[in-house]
Amino acid sequence: AIKIQSIPAPTFQEEARAKYIAEQFNALGLADVRIDEIHNVYGILNGRLTDERGVMLMAHLDTVFPEGTDLALHRTSSAIHGPGIGDNSMGLAGLLGLAAYCSQEKLTSERSLLFVATSREEGLGNLNGARSAFESLKHRVGLVINVEGLALGEIFNVGTAIRRLHITANTDGGHSWDSFGAPSATHVICRLGAAIAEIVPPKEPRTTYNIGIIEGGGSINSIAAEASLWLDMRSKDQKNLLELEKRVLAKVEALKADGVSFRIESVGDRPSGRIAPDHFLVQGAMAALEGIGRQGKLQAGSTDANIPLSQGCPAITIGISRGGNGHRLDEYVETSPVKDGAQQFFALALAAADYIGDF
Repeated sequence: AIKIQSIPAPTFQEEARAKYIAEQFNALGLADVRIDEIHNVYGILNGRLTDERGVMLMAHLDTVFPEGTDLALHRTSSAIHGPGIGDNSMGLAGLLGLAAYCSQEKLTSERSLLFVATSREEGLGNLNGARSAFESLKHRVGLVINVEGLALGEIFNVGTAIRRLHITANTDGGHSWDSFGAPSATHVICRLGAAIAEIVPPKEPRTTYNIGIIEGGGSINSIAAEASLWLDMRSKDQKNLLELEKRVLAKVEALKADGVSFRIESVGDRPSGRIAPDHFLVQGAMAALEGIGRQGKLQAGSTDANIPLSQGCPAITIGISRGGNGHRLDEYVETSPVKDGAQQFFALALAAADYIGDF
């Protein structure tokens, strides 16, 4: 995990980290190792039944941290601190750990294990790495286990739906003194943000929104000709998400006026999906956690598992360790739970590969 974390991998710039993972897949004896055009990395541990659908194991390569971020780590007696160490260097390390364990123990499962390190999971990557990988492998996939670094004890069986909009306001602009009173794009976009903030979404199924970025204008003494905001909307229910989007678009319509126009771009669309708590994959994950003395907790979230879930393929997300401050420079991962986390992942993956055909 420490080695992986040291290789920068901003979303859309995962090539160097992908090459390292491919080298490790080859060194660990995986078959058919390759990197595709968007830097997904593939490798296969063939099972005895190579013609049957196997288990796809995923962990994402990319981080939220831009190029040039200081990736220095700080270690304490119980944790490792540094950007991206948990999300998702530890998840990727879990994939390599399983491949190493199978190689060392000369293990062969009934069904094949399809290892994939995905690109473009974070932010505007829009899960496009997982989309491409699942599309290319789905004829060989019976179920999916997605691995994150900071979610040990949690089992994500619900994929949260997400819509992301970039809303831009345009006006003629002008001089702050000579054209005072003319429409300003920054004033309009601020009004829109305030109007959106008045929306009260339903608590159940949980539905949320966030204006993450507001930008625009050219100088302090110019009436802005363009300004925009970036809006993230999420819900456990696709219908609720669509209803929230309609309410946002109504706020936009209400602000249209002479000299004011809007441009709305969809910059993210993550599909939803779910499998039932009594599904054998969820129950298997619960049992794997019980095997290390932990009680599993069901969760909803947006991960690469959204893609197979949205297409009716059983999928869950699990974690290797615990930690906190995700997506922050002081992110950290606890070291003591890693052994347990690896054990539950290995047990679940190998059991799924052996027993998937029984369900």
